[in-house]
Amino acid sequence: MKLISWNVNGIRAVHNKNILLPFMEKENPDIFCVQETKAQEDTFPEELKNIKGYNFYMASAVKKGYSGTALWSKQKPLNVKYGLGKPQFDDEGRTIIAEYETFFLYNIYFPNGGRGPEFVEKKLAFYEEFLKNAEKNRKKKNIIACGDVNTAHKEIDLARPKENRETSGFLPQECAFLDKLMSKGYLDTFRMFNKDGNNYTWWDYKSGARQRNIGWRIDYFYVNEELKSKLKSTGILSEVMGSDHAPVVLEIK
Repeated sequence: MKLISWNVNGIRAVHNKNILLPFMEKENPDIFCVQETKAQEDTFPEELKNIKGYNFYMASAVKKGYSGTALWSKQKPLNVKYGLGKPQFDDEGRTIIAEYETFFLYNIYFPNGGRGPEFVEKKLAFYEEFLKNAEKNRKKKNIIACGDVNTAHKEIDLARPKENRETSGFLPQECAFLDKLMSKGYLDTFRMFNKDGNNYTWWDYKSGARQRNIGWRIDYFYVNEELKSKLKSTGILSEVMGSDHAPVVLEIK
């Protein structure tokens, strides 16, 4: 089974560039998760809602043109839930939870803490609520969680760690949550296969950082450790343009 996750930074923009449909046709994922769609039901491109061979689901923010997630799945999920069950976390369309026969899939656009301390606190609270929700479902089935986590975990995961130690996305308390997540038995699937540096998924548009590969690895696939033997491969599709993020891919038995 092939899963792809991509923060598209605006679904209409990437679609209008004629990138998304050819990308899906080429990669042919069984499940395709996107974050930061920036679209409501009435502004999401109709062509993308009706891709042949896929079941489609979306979650929108109350605020127009902001946040949002979407999911395409060849196999119809047994059940789909939107949000974590708490209004303070769910009014931005950040979470889609799809239940399959043997696992729960979390497609999440985690909050960005870059606008100040109160936003960091909100981000950390969202992290904890996600983990609480995942742990509850993990008692029933395996967990696959993907999306833009908005935090680089280790120094190897960003090009300039020392300069960004006081920047949201690499604050000690943010990285500590990812330590906690792994201590609970969730695996960063990319690092199961690749221990090298210079592997990033996001680059700042304004500074032309992508051309120089001055980036951050903030997009992930996590699975619970019971799925370790099922992992086949992971990767970053850094050659795919259209967003300030690159898609990430997971193949699992």
